[in-house]
Amino acid sequence: MKLALKSLAVFVLAMTTAVADAETGVTPTTIVIGQSAAFSGPAQALGNDMRAGALAYFQAVNAAGGVNGRKIELRSLDDGYEPDRAAANTKKLIDDGVFLLFGYVGTPTSNASKPIFTAARVPFVGPFTGAESLRNPVNRYIFNVRASYFDETEKIVNQLVGQTLDRIAVFYQNDDYGKAGLLGVERAMQKRNLKIVATGTVERNTVDVAAAVAAIGKTDPQAVVMISAYKSVAAFIKAMRAAGYSPQFMNVSFVGSKALAAEAGPAGRGVGITQVVPFPWNIATPVVKDYQQLYTASTKKDDYSFTSLEGFLSAKVLVEGLRRAGNDLTREKFITAMESMRDVDVGGYLITFTPTSHSGSRFVELTVIGKDERFLR
Repeated sequence: MKLALKSLAVFVLAMTTAVADAETGVTPTTIVIGQSAAFSGPAQALGNDMRAGALAYFQAVNAAGGVNGRKIELRSLDDGYEPDRAAANTKKLIDDGVFLLFGYVGTPTSNASKPIFTAARVPFVGPFTGAESLRNPVNRYIFNVRASYFDETEKIVNQLVGQTLDRIAVFYQNDDYGKAGLLGVERAMQKRNLKIVATGTVERNTVDVAAAVAAIGKTDPQAVVMISAYKSVAAFIKAMRAAGYSPQFMNVSFVGSKALAAEAGPAGRGVGITQVVPFPWNIATPVVKDYQQLYTASTKKDDYSFTSLEGFLSAKVLVEGLRRAGNDLTREKFITAMESMRDVDVGGYLITFTPTSHSGSRFVELTVIGKDERFLR
C-alpha cells in the first residue's frame, strides 16, 4: 500500500512539473495563436480576407493531424483598424495565454502592439504591413513574411520614371502607415535626384479627400502614388477624375486590391498596384493552386484575392516554423527554428530568415485593374 501511495505521489509530482514547464498556449493537443485585425469598419475587408486565407490553411493542417500532433486554434479579435483597440486586444490575447500573435493588419495597429508583445517576449508573425518600424532595427520577436513598403515604392517609382512620368505626387493616410509609404517614395525619388511635386492627406477610417484633391490637383501631376486603405483611395480617385485630372494612379499592396477595384468601380480602371504575393489566379504557381483548392473548400467560395493569399502564405510559413521547432515546443525554440529558414520554398515563393534579418521575402510585382474589376499583370 505504501509503495502504491509513493508511486502515486511520484506520478502526481511528475505531472505537476510537466504542467508547470509547459509553454504558454501549448497543450498536448493544441497550439493557441492570437490575432487582432479589422473585422468591422472601413478596412474590414482586409482583416476578413487575411483571416479567411489563414484559416483555409490551418483547417487543412488540422484535418491532417495538426503540427507535430497539435491542432492550431486561431483566436481573432476585432480592432477596427484602430491602434488603441489593437493594443488592448494584444494585452488581452497575451493575458489569456496565446503562444504567439499572427496576421495583424496595419502599421499603426502593429506599432501600438509592438511594445506589449516585445516586453512579453511573444512572437509576432506575418503582419499585413511593410513598414520599416517593424523591420529595422530587427526585433527578435517580429517575423515579416512580405516585402517592405520601401521595396514596393522603389518598384513604383522605377516604373513611373521609366515611362518618363517624373512629376509625382503622393496621397497618403495621415498615420504611421501613410508616413511609412511617403518615406519610401521620398527615398526612391531622391535616389533619382527627383522631388515629390505635391502631397495630400486623409485621416484613417475617413473619406474626406477634398483638401487632398485640391492640394495635389493644382500641380497637375503625371502620377500619384497612394498610400491609404481602399475606401479613401477610391474616394480620392473618383474625386480627382471628377475634377478633370487623369494622372497615373499607383498604390502599394496594403490598399486591398480587390476591395479597391469594387469600391472604385469604373473609375478604378487603369490603377496600378504593387503586389507582394503571387498572382492569385495563376495556378501554375504551386502555392496558388493549393490556396485555391483549400480556400474554396474552407469558404465554399472562389472569391480569390491578394489579401487572402497573403494570409494563406503567412499561415504556411508559420506552420513551417512550428514544425521545425519540434515536439517540445517553446517560444524560444520557435524563434530559433524560424531563423534557420534559408530559401525555403513554400510553393514557388521563397522565404529566408536569419538572426539578423526577419524580412522573409522581397517579392514585388506590378498589377493593373482592368475591365470589369479584373486584374492584369
